[in-house]
Amino acid sequence: MRVIRVDASTATILLTEAPAPKVRDRQTGEIAKDAVSGEALMTIGVVYIDEGESSLIQVTIPESGVTEGLTVGAPVSLPGLVARPWQSVFNGRERHGIAYRATAVMPGAFQMAQAG
Repeated sequence: MRVIRVDASTATILLTEAPAPKVRDRQTGEIAKDAVSGEALMTIGVVYIDEGESSLIQVTIPESGVTEGLTVGAPVSLPGLVARPWQSVFNGRERHGIAYRATAVMPGAFQMAQAG
């Protein structure tokens, strides 16, 4: 599937869930790893606000990309944010969605409203 770069330069992104290990297999507790580097993956929850609309999304980040100073409710920056559409069939039911991934998560700043 295609990877789509997300331009978050005008968005406000607020951390809603602290970084936690991404679980690959819930039965065994196996942690997901990056297919190329083998590095453990983490997930965070954020609210993405842009052009008057907001969405709650989960974002996957490599463990080394989680920086210090993150606070739930505070703005964050997500460099290298991409979206990847996915679909699968499980127990005869088709499922689909969008998976988000970034190279890092770091403390950010609130976007200043444009004077108009």
